[in-house]
Amino acid sequence: MPYKLVTLGGDGTGPEVMREGLRVLDAVSKVIGVEWSIDDVPCGGQYYLEHGDRDWPADAEARCDAADLMLLGAVGWPSPTGSGPVLMKNGHMAGFSPVIGNRTRLNLFANVRPVKLFKGVKHRIHGTNRQIWEPGKVDMVMIRENTEGLYAPTGGKLSPGGQTEVAIDTRVITRRASEQVIRYAFELCKRRNKGAPKDGKLRVTAIVKDNVLHGCQLFAEIFFKIGEEYPEIEKDTAIVDAFTQWLIGQPEYYDVCVTTNMFGDIVTDLASTLQGGMGMAVGGNIGHEHAMFEPIHGSAPRHAGKDKVNPMAMILSVKEGLEWLGGRKDDDRLVRAAAAIEEAVTRVLEAGEPLTYDLVGNEKAAPCSEVGKAVASEAASILSQASA
Repeated sequence: MPYKLVTLGGDGTGPEVMREGLRVLDAVSKVIGVEWSIDDVPCGGQYYLEHGDRDWPADAEARCDAADLMLLGAVGWPSPTGSGPVLMKNGHMAGFSPVIGNRTRLNLFANVRPVKLFKGVKHRIHGTNRQIWEPGKVDMVMIRENTEGLYAPTGGKLSPGGQTEVAIDTRVITRRASEQVIRYAFELCKRRNKGAPKDGKLRVTAIVKDNVLHGCQLFAEIFFKIGEEYPEIEKDTAIVDAFTQWLIGQPEYYDVCVTTNMFGDIVTDLASTLQGGMGMAVGGNIGHEHAMFEPIHGSAPRHAGKDKVNPMAMILSVKEGLEWLGGRKDDDRLVRAAAAIEEAVTRVLEAGEPLTYDLVGNEKAAPCSEVGKAVASEAASILSQASA
């Protein structure tokens, strides 16, 4: 039986990077003998502009429910009538349904973002020409609660006479959601069994603002309570504003970090500068039964159709998805394919070509599709050699 894969290409460059992710998936799947039934679900701002009443098809939820694995490209498209993205009649950005909608509806409670600096990649601080940290010194996982916080559908706007006078966003922190994401963080730390690059210690850091915010006080209380079940793992907390400087100043101290929704959204984008920028940054939305993987960059409308953007984050999203599904289905073929994809990415990056403009500059830049072809060929070769 083939595995059921739902692809959500979305807007702008989303379908372009998705194409390269699927190219790599196809290459490794042929070697390991895995078949896929692929259901491509259109979505996003461009879909909404075309259809006028929804940002994906009416049956999209059921199609996602039936998937073994979901892959998302990127959503968001400029509004033709003004600044900002296309908004739906309910005020949500067009593309809300496949992203935040899937996260909340399917309880994809853990947003998991690996932050790893590969050899051959320069970080993005002060441009792209410096490398303060050796590869291996940046190797952590950020875990963000994914279903509530400031993204909970509470609050709203008061607009007497059609002009917005009051806007209210209410942060919701619950024990249930905090418990499940914090436990996930400790379990992931145990499975990784790497420890922080600085000292080799297994460490989970809770990023909070518990000197001020009630929700963070609850989150920290739950963190230490659950932490008692993991005596082998060091329990660490950091005030979010101080954490931002520590993250940049000593990333090697961190192993696994866990935090609330909005804090996590902010600090993970900051962390992407340590790994070469958004073109290298992966996000997994993981629940008890379902998971959706995506690059965390936007749809980059200005680059759409130019075969220009970096597909590495999408390719690594495929890797993360295969690893998750392989564990869930006890299918070692998928786990081996995931490892081969990461090794292929590592080899292409170390070789220094072909790579896109964000990694090597415009003069040496290769097209998005050329990078995808190189990784696909390398990954298939790695698997073939291993099975020979």
